[in-house]
Amino acid sequence: MPTINLSAVYPEIIIAIFALIVILLQAFSGKRLKNYFGYISLIGIITAIYFVFIRPAPFDFKSVEYAFNGLWVVDNYSRFFKLIFLLGTGLTILISIKYVENEGIQHGEYFALILFATLGMMIMASGIEMMTIFLGLELMSLSLYTLAGYTRTRMISNEAALKYFLLGSFATGFLLYGMALLYGTTGTTNLHGIAEFLAKSHLKSIVPAIGMGLLVIGFGFKIALVPFHMWAPDVYQGAPSPVTAFMSAGPKAAAFAALIRVFVDALPTLHPNWVVLIWIIAALTMTVGNIIALVQDNIKRMLAYSSIAHAGYVLVAFLAAGELGISSVLFYMLAYTFMNIGAFAIITVISGKNEGNVNIADYAGLGYKYPFAAIAMSLFLFSLAGIPPTAGFMGKFYIFSAAIKEGYLGLAIIGVINSVISVYYYLRVTVIMYMKDPVENTVPALAFSPVFVIAILISVFGILRMGIFPSECIDIARQSFLALQ
Repeated sequence: MPTINLSAVYPEIIIAIFALIVILLQAFSGKRLKNYFGYISLIGIITAIYFVFIRPAPFDFKSVEYAFNGLWVVDNYSRFFKLIFLLGTGLTILISIKYVENEGIQHGEYFALILFATLGMMIMASGIEMMTIFLGLELMSLSLYTLAGYTRTRMISNEAALKYFLLGSFATGFLLYGMALLYGTTGTTNLHGIAEFLAKSHLKSIVPAIGMGLLVIGFGFKIALVPFHMWAPDVYQGAPSPVTAFMSAGPKAAAFAALIRVFVDALPTLHPNWVVLIWIIAALTMTVGNIIALVQDNIKRMLAYSSIAHAGYVLVAFLAAGELGISSVLFYMLAYTFMNIGAFAIITVISGKNEGNVNIADYAGLGYKYPFAAIAMSLFLFSLAGIPPTAGFMGKFYIFSAAIKEGYLGLAIIGVINSVISVYYYLRVTVIMYMKDPVENTVPALAFSPVFVIAILISVFGILRMGIFPSECIDIARQSFLALQ
């Protein structure tokens, strides 16, 4: 009989229940409760965070628990990533509440889709079996395809959703075929079972290596690694700004969570086969993302290419592996959630109705008319650039330290050079905000709702707290790494 332990999935059950509640309220209450869907979803997020931390005791990151006959694990690693997902979702909901009201899309399914996408991410983090990971991946992806085109009256949003769906489905085929090849070779889809078979077997077949390569393609698309990144700029530009913020943080972290789990747990014996491939992809991803971001005039496209470059930085830490390498992945993804969602929160409010102000030139004079928004945006951009004393600086410091420690000096040098290049296009926005006179009607009349201010303050606190006092967070990340051993 399978070991059914419902307590191991309490956070996931809570998210699913609240997603269904929002949908049912939409169906049975009509428009009467449309202003409360976001707040109800936020209650679900807070409740799920509580249950992530209380098992088995408050802030105890020292337990490992398996459930459902080895399909599921609750450990330090999965709990840390779930914290990232839930924080990112909570911030997204906060910046969405006013956005959906302004755009006239106050429908319960918007928040339900965000919750279902979060549920998929959480399944990916706890799955230690390939079919479980795939189930979570598809639940997340299908929700994101719909969210990308949620503003149906905007053609650019429809185009983004269609591109994302077609390319995402194609990439999923590669991922599933890679899993099938590994199953055909080893006879199991359990990650530990695959590792055990490959370690004991003297199989000379190239099939496992091909399967591994197909997994890199599938996960590479979800993370937006070069050369699987072409969808990202168009989708980031066309999707609603809160959805873009959500996509840039949570799903990217979920894909990294699954990628690390699969390669570290299931494919350690194939390390010589994938180390060179990952090295090349990391170098290309950092370089291509930063260079193309230099010439972007649309701020959402600029941050899309920036997101690609940051995926390259995280891939450096994954390649370095080891305690510091994996710990720096966890630290950086949490920091990236704060700084990127914070930046997109500012973009959401400045872009206005129908997102008409999304060019960098539209930010001219913002520092004089709205100093709070300009200061917050500058801080987020400084963190993305890796300027101290922000979380972005400490994250890059840990990543490049891990790379040097493991002997990847050349890759670390490429990463540092790319970080210097990125300073230009991040500071360009700050210069325009403070040193350019506003063009007539460029700076719109902004309405700072309380929930928006709360989201910004949480993000600011997060990047400053992690930047000035990083030791506590990196210690928890190191404990989380032990779960993979």
